[in-house]
Amino acid sequence: MRRPPPLPTSPESQGEQERASASILRPSRRESPVSMSTDATAMPEDSADVHAGSADAETPATSTRDVWRAARARRKALRAEIRRFTQRSRRRRIIWWSAIGAVVLLVGGSVAAAYSPLFAVEKITVAGASTLDAAAVEAALSGQIGTPLALVDTSEVKAALLAFPLIETYALEARPPHDLTVRIVERTPIGVIRSDAGYTLVDAAGVALSTTSDQPAGQPLIDVAAGTDSSAFQSAGLVVRSLPADLRAQLTGVSAGTADDVTLTLNSGLTVVWGSAEKSALKALVLEKALAAKPDAATVDVSSAETAVVG
Repeated sequence: MRRPPPLPTSPESQGEQERASASILRPSRRESPVSMSTDATAMPEDSADVHAGSADAETPATSTRDVWRAARARRKALRAEIRRFTQRSRRRRIIWWSAIGAVVLLVGGSVAAAYSPLFAVEKITVAGASTLDAAAVEAALSGQIGTPLALVDTSEVKAALLAFPLIETYALEARPPHDLTVRIVERTPIGVIRSDAGYTLVDAAGVALSTTSDQPAGQPLIDVAAGTDSSAFQSAGLVVRSLPADLRAQLTGVSAGTADDVTLTLNSGLTVVWGSAEKSALKALVLEKALAAKPDAATVDVSSAETAVVG
């Protein structure tokens, strides 16, 4: 509700009112700030309403939607700044996790493929067999056909190869995707031992390789009374294995009472007193020189190694 306009006043009273208002608006230096604030609070209600109306006219009204939009824009700008400052660390983490994932995938895929039927054994090859029948060894290992290469049972392979005494050592080689190679090292026979059962072929360790009723060709007769477990037999085996191929081909008999008195017999009837197995390579050279110097010798003693006694 508006107030009625003020009554007209005379010029004198108007001037007095202006001076009075000026004195109110301009307080003297002696007046305290408290009185100023009191006077200010005592302004007419119309003046307060006029100032409030002017402030409302200058400040636009703010709605809830505008506040929400401003907050969202601020959060978006903050996220952008965080991404910008953490870009290098995030890229580094991505590279690390990618590398770890690739390694895990590669290892897991390889293991899964190795244990799957995709790498099952389809072919078994025996290498290194000269005296043995390779086909017989392959047939003995046929139980591994269809087994993944990574799951080949080595205990079953060993049990199957025990049936072949001529095999000294063996090694398995997996050749993906489907091949299994068995590399064997055969025992080297040094001669035969005569018994009531016949002639038993043995190697330097005394392992019986085979037994026949007749003496095998090219195999000397071994005469060691102490048996295959004695040091005399071990010394005789070392001597036979150290002989050159041409001298080994002429050998017909080996005898030893102790480890230091090994004696050889050649197909020419020559008797060679060898002694112990020490310096066997040097003794073989000395024997060759002695036979070259006196081919009709009946005995040759090379037990001292440095010199040969020809008889």
